[in-house]
Amino acid sequence: MNNFPITAAFMQRGTDFLGCETAIMCGAMSWVSERNLVAAISNAGGFGVIACGAMTPELLDREIAATKALTTKPFGVNLITMHPALFDLIAVCRKHGVTHVVLAGGIPPKGSVEAIKDGGDTKVICFAPTLALAKKLLRSGADAMVIEGMEAGGHIGPVSTSVLAQEILPALAAEHLIFVAGGIGRGEAIAGYLEMGAAGVQLGTRFACATESIAHPDFKKAFFRASAREAIASVQVDPRLPVIPVRALKNKGTEEFTAKQREVAALLDAGEVDMGEAQLQIEHFWAGALRRAVIDGDVENGSVMAGQSVGMVTKEEPAAEIIAELMSQCETALAK
Repeated sequence: MNNFPITAAFMQRGTDFLGCETAIMCGAMSWVSERNLVAAISNAGGFGVIACGAMTPELLDREIAATKALTTKPFGVNLITMHPALFDLIAVCRKHGVTHVVLAGGIPPKGSVEAIKDGGDTKVICFAPTLALAKKLLRSGADAMVIEGMEAGGHIGPVSTSVLAQEILPALAAEHLIFVAGGIGRGEAIAGYLEMGAAGVQLGTRFACATESIAHPDFKKAFFRASAREAIASVQVDPRLPVIPVRALKNKGTEEFTAKQREVAALLDAGEVDMGEAQLQIEHFWAGALRRAVIDGDVENGSVMAGQSVGMVTKEEPAAEIIAELMSQCETALAK
């Protein structure tokens, strides 16, 4: 950070909170944000976050231990609020002394924030798609917020990053820690959000093709070929089945998701599943489709989740170089 004094000053609150050198968090990407990428980002001065996704408590236990073997720097764990074993996963995080837990995928269930904080100093980071919800979550014990716009990859909300930033940062950033995410691909954008009061930022798409990412070479090639307009949001086919849209590169897999929604809606109509089970089936579909793309390299039938910043991802490069480039661009923009 000595090379980026202006950026360091703007990020001071964020780096103090995260315990790292640069307030650049890596978004939790299932199958991608695992021990290798998380450790590489943290070792490079950023803040890596393990994507727990659909992991069992036993799998998460091993993943945290393996990550700690690769880095002594701080990192976080992202937990999905609708996970049926959420409280067991929280217990695993506490066992390992995880410093930051990110709760994603919906409003945290009753008692979850308290369970994370119980008897320790673990920090809780939540997502908020609206100003009202951000205020509520902060009152309920969240230590920091991530506001993520619809330009992001994976599960998304309905509002763009720029609008969320204009609504939420002026109202909350002076007294609270707010990280901005969604569509960030260059340091100039980071500079703009820092000037608006953000404590830091979160990026996923830029890191998905890092050298240390275990994503299949064909998955990475799909990113290199893609333009921003090819990262499209999934369509909800049945209003009775609320499905959080997912942004991914258009392929056969996006069409299969439409068919999957119709299948689950039919089960719901027949009374064979309740709403909670229906939503879990949708989540399991995404987990399987994403694995086919990331691990197996099936970029036609799998889910190639990517944000609209994918057009700025043109080559494979080490996480440290990505962070250094972002910081340099940010510093230059802030110095003007």
